[in-house]
Amino acid sequence: MPIIRPSSDLRNNYNEISAICHQTKSPVYITKNGTGDLAVMSIELYELLTDKHILYKELEKGLDSLEHK
Repeated sequence: MPIIRPSSDLRNNYNEISAICHQTKSPVYITKNGTGDLAVMSIELYELLTDKHILYKELEKGLDSLEHK
């Protein structure tokens, strides 16, 4: 279940949102005027997701090169 918080919590409860991100290892979705606006996550989660994306791109290149042989 996603964690959704209003944008005012970034200003008023930053430490709580930071703790949630680190403890759950999941993003916290931030709304602005009741509409989804941002996803906030720990640096560790961001780096993990970025590394996975890079790996998947490299795997995709390898598979493409095998198909074109």
